[in-house]
Amino acid sequence: MNSVTNEPAGTGRRPVIGICARTAPVTLQGSDLAVSLALQSHVAFLSEAGCTPLLLPLLPGAADLADRLDGLLIPGGPDLDPALYGQDPHPATRAMSPDADRVELALARRALDARLPVLAICRGMQLLNVLHGGTLEQHLPDTTGDEGHRPRTASFTLGRHPLKLRPDSRIAAVLDEDEPRTACHHHQAVGRLGDGLTATGWAGDGIVEAVEVTDHPFAVGVQWECGQTSDRRLHEALAQAAGRPKN
Repeated sequence: MNSVTNEPAGTGRRPVIGICARTAPVTLQGSDLAVSLALQSHVAFLSEAGCTPLLLPLLPGAADLADRLDGLLIPGGPDLDPALYGQDPHPATRAMSPDADRVELALARRALDARLPVLAICRGMQLLNVLHGGTLEQHLPDTTGDEGHRPRTASFTLGRHPLKLRPDSRIAAVLDEDEPRTACHHHQAVGRLGDGLTATGWAGDGIVEAVEVTDHPFAVGVQWECGQTSDRRLHEALAQAAGRPKN
């Protein structure tokens, strides 16, 4: 049994993909509220790929739900607590949620241990690296000398960089194009790569843009904003992996 429906895999049911929720303030009908949410594109892309998306608030006990999922999507979000990788916060590190970080790390670990397919996006890729003992560059302009990965414009703008992909990688097979480009918006990135991870994609300035968990059927992290564009190839790949028997 491996789903919220308690049906065995292979019965024709839709795979259940957990999406780690983010908490954000909203104003609704004049009231200021805090809500747990996910990008509608993540929900829609997974549903259209034949899955049932399930929002997972990062509260105690969330990791126990890994046994009832067929896959996990870890989306973008606030900066991780630098204490998790042995550093003090940089002045530009912001919006940390240490309790939620620890719940999400535990959930990701349970999912990987269960051999569930995992797609980790932006902050999600950074969390995957920290989970494996890696560190983060807390403010990329200090390293690259520019704001190219998070353009400073009046409106939300994605940074576009040519991607160099490892030819034999899963991410290269999913994208399957000669001149892939990122669509990113991040000021942090992989520093020291974690044990058990393989870097499989880089921007032209050398910043790691994709990682994969070594010897895992499908556990991919991408630094770009998968879900902020119409490109749904990675969501479809996650859905396909979630529909296969676990090994």
